[in-house]
Amino acid sequence: MNGFLFDQNLPRVPSLETTLPIIQASELGPRPTDSELWTYARRHDLAIVTKDADSSQRIILAAPPPRVVHLRVGNMRRIEFAAWLEHVWPRIESAVRWNKLVNVYRDRIEVVR
Repeated sequence: MNGFLFDQNLPRVPSLETTLPIIQASELGPRPTDSELWTYARRHDLAIVTKDADSSQRIILAAPPPRVVHLRVGNMRRIEFAAWLEHVWPRIESAVRWNKLVNVYRDRIEVVR
């Protein structure tokens, strides 16, 4: 895995410390579709990080790449989201390396191999 592709529905978190690079979906164009994000992530061996269920449903029937991190946390204020993501990110990075789908809730992380 070469990095993370953050969907356009996620705010930037500049203070997030990662071991691999993060690409924002907006860097691929003004409004890339889910299929365009999937294709780009597959081609570049990236994990898609999203709040959208479409990618997590799609990976169930596919083999990586891409891998998918589905943030199932509902709406949060930007500052609250950034603090929460910074807190759980090390566990997310560890889980996504070995699993095709990582479902992240406020209180737990579940994986699908």
